[in-house]
Amino acid sequence: MREIVLDTETTGFEPSEGHRIVEIGAVELFNHMPTGRTYHQYINPERQMPREAFEVHGLGDDFLRDKPVFRAIGRAFLDFIGDAKLVIHNAAFDVKFLNFELKLIGLPTIDWSRAIDTLAIARQKFPGSPASLDALCRRFGVDNSAREKHGALLDSEILAEVYLELIGGRQPDFGLASQPAKSASGTTGVVDDWRPRPRPEPLPPRLTEDEAAAHAAFVAKLGDGAIWAKRT
Repeated sequence: MREIVLDTETTGFEPSEGHRIVEIGAVELFNHMPTGRTYHQYINPERQMPREAFEVHGLGDDFLRDKPVFRAIGRAFLDFIGDAKLVIHNAAFDVKFLNFELKLIGLPTIDWSRAIDTLAIARQKFPGSPASLDALCRRFGVDNSAREKHGALLDSEILAEVYLELIGGRQPDFGLASQPAKSASGTTGVVDDWRPRPRPEPLPPRLTEDEAAAHAAFVAKLGDGAIWAKRT
């Protein structure tokens, strides 16, 4: 099962009021395991950045001026997410903005049924408790020390770890947020530099011949009445 953990940064809260997406970050999971593939793109919003939004994510007009507009990256974004489920914290916000941008340029919009809302999951699982991404990091012991400001790729990497905890616990040493993958350009595009593969050779047994012999001798002393010596 393929899932995409996704986050966006924007110029404000409502696309109907002229606000736009300025950053998209996404992490690919397959059967709840990170594959190492990510998508990351800064976007020129074609408008000025309000101070309130700049204080949240630190993306200003000078930085975004030479970045591509959404029209130039929309198809590549849809190609990356494919038909996967989308894991999003407060999905209503991000899907609303993404569908607004996609509709503007005549591309297919995202069906709401594809969204897995980790905010809703957290509120249901821990009623009455704080359910922000930072609060969930504290609850699950997920390292978010690099999160000085909001950033779409970093937040999606952190959210991937939180999501795995919400659905039953992450595997040890995922390290999703400790070493974010980068593309050849350093910041944008699809990254495909790692994928889990079978070991070329099986690990050697940890049991020595002496230990195996000692165990066999111990079992022999128990006689035919030992429970594991019985046959069904």
